[in-house]
Amino acid sequence: MSWDLLLTMLTDFSYLSVLVRILAAAVLGGAIGWERGRHGRAAGLRTHILVCVGAAVTALTGLFTTTVLGTGGDPSRIAAQVVSGIGFLGVGMILVRNRTVVTGLTTAAGLWATAAIGIAVGYGFYLGAAAATVLCIIAVPLLGHFEEKGKTLTNIYLEIADTSKTGIIVRQLRSLFSTPVTVDVVSPKSNAQGRVGILLLVKTYTIPEEVLTAIEAIDGIDFAVEECNT
Repeated sequence: MSWDLLLTMLTDFSYLSVLVRILAAAVLGGAIGWERGRHGRAAGLRTHILVCVGAAVTALTGLFTTTVLGTGGDPSRIAAQVVSGIGFLGVGMILVRNRTVVTGLTTAAGLWATAAIGIAVGYGFYLGAAAATVLCIIAVPLLGHFEEKGKTLTNIYLEIADTSKTGIIVRQLRSLFSTPVTVDVVSPKSNAQGRVGILLLVKTYTIPEEVLTAIEAIDGIDFAVEECNT
C-alpha cells in the first residue's frame, strides 16, 4: 500500500478513518493526561482521554451529518460548541484558597487544549494535533521549571491566639518544610488583643496541598493565608 493511498484512506471520511481518529484522540489525550497525572493534578489520564475522544466524536458527528446524511450546513457548527462548553469543565478545576491564591488555571487550560486537539483529530488534522500534543507535554513542565526559578519565595501569614504556644507552633511549622524557612513574628493583621502574627518565607515556588492542610490542622492557629509569590 502506497503512502498516498494510506493518506487518502485516513483523511477521507470512512468507517476506517473514524476508528483511526477516535483511537488517535484517545492516545493523544492520554499522553497529556498521563503527564498531568504524573505531577499530581486533579485532571489526569482518564479525564483527558474522555475530553479528547468526546471532542473528536463531536467533530466526526458534524462530518457524518453533512457527508453521510447529506443534511448540508456547516460541519464545524457542532464542534464549535465544544470550545465554549469545555469552559464549564475548566471552571470546576479552578479553586481559590483563602481568597488570595488561585490554583488550577494550568489544568483548566490543559483541558481546553486537549479538547482542541480532539477536534483537530476528528477533522483529520493529524499533524497539527500531534504537534500540539508534543508541545503541551514538553512545554508545560519545562516552563513550570523556569517559573519556579523566577519566583523563589512564597509567603504564608498566620495568626496564633495563644501566644504561649508560639514556640511549639513555630517548631511544628518548620518541620513541615524540606526547604529553608524564615519565620518572622509580626503584629497581627486582625488587630485582636492577645494574638501574634507569624510570617513564613518559604524558598519554593508553590506550597504542596498536603502542607497547607497540615498547617491548617495545627492546634492553636486561627487562620493561615498563602500570599503571592515574590
